Amino acid sequence: MISVQQALDIIDSFPNTFSFEEVQLQDALNLVLFEDVFSPINMPPFRQSAMDGYAIQYSEAETYTVVDESKAGDSKNYTLKPTEAVRIFTGALVPDHADTVIMQEHVERVDTSIQIQKMPSQFANIRKTGEQIKTGDLALKKGTKLNEAAIGFLACLGITTVSVYKTPSVAILVTGNELQQPGTDLEIGKIYESNSVMLKSALQQAGIKTIEIIAVKDDYQATKTSIKNALEENDILLVSGGISVGDYDFVKEALLENDVEELFYKINQKPGKPLWFGKKQDTYVFALPGNPASALTCYYIYALPLLRKMCGYKYNHLQKVIAKSKSAIKNPSQKTLFLKAYLEGECVEILQGQSSAMLYTYAMSNVLICVDSETAEINLGDEVTCIKLDV
Repeated sequence: MISVQQALDIIDSFPNTFSFEEVQLQDALNLVLFEDVFSPINMPPFRQSAMDGYAIQYSEAETYTVVDESKAGDSKNYTLKPTEAVRIFTGALVPDHADTVIMQEHVERVDTSIQIQKMPSQFANIRKTGEQIKTGDLALKKGTKLNEAAIGFLACLGITTVSVYKTPSVAILVTGNELQQPGTDLEIGKIYESNSVMLKSALQQAGIKTIEIIAVKDDYQATKTSIKNALEENDILLVSGGISVGDYDFVKEALLENDVEELFYKINQKPGKPLWFGKKQDTYVFALPGNPASALTCYYIYALPLLRKMCGYKYNHLQKVIAKSKSAIKNPSQKTLFLKAYLEGECVEILQGQSSAMLYTYAMSNVLICVDSETAEINLGDEVTCIKLDV
């Protein structure tokens, strides 16, 4: 059995063989840029009016004659004489001879004349060509996670495809004779299978797009065959259940028979002690505990950082913050504890129901409190480390 930090160090030690793909910009949400993106155009591509108003050559005159108008999308360029104005709208082309736009609220118009009530400073209310970015300038750096604003920004530059880190394909192998699919009448001795949909949702939240779910009974040969197929077709294999030492726990033996190298087994933590991690060529395997809360905790702490690394994230691990505990904590087990909790402001409260089988309190949690194995007790008001779950 190893410590939490030793397990994390083993997982973090593997260099990643990055792969990339070209995707449509509209399909790139939450993906990470594999290479720098440079702007193919100036933005804005011409001088634009920032206001509805009147474009003029700046002068001390108080009265101007309106000779034409420019609305968004027009391409005509007007030649302005001193004391002439063009009615202009937001986003429209500013005539070459105009250097100032007066807001419409600051003029009084009578027929074709305007009287200036409040003259702005020269060059006001005009967006310069290339004000946001110039042709050839760096638009977004390699490693940028593409949120909705980034996608909108690239679209306004005319970009339609981007090169991104290819997200790994993941298989979820669920084991257990006691498992029954939701949507059917529950039989005596059975429980509804929830880990696959829970883990699939967590993977989707992390931006993973290719996910396969495999169900297998507690049968050695079926488990071995299912693992063999999953290893051949995926970058990551998450196994749910069957990793303990019971008579019907076949996962570890089946993994070793498939030539998966065991890198560690069992961590000095609660919940989630019976976690198994291994590797076969470029495919990684996490054999998670079967209890739902244990499985999710091990996913967050160990599997998610490796997935993020493969996806090109700059920061692989979930964010940690320090908060004051509203609960007293005793830890006589000398294990690292991961406790479901709710963080509000600078204070955090441990929720009732810490069983490894309970997802209800997980659904109410926004952090995990991490109590290291050497800390025997935390008193009310003590500072604790919180792992934020807003991935």
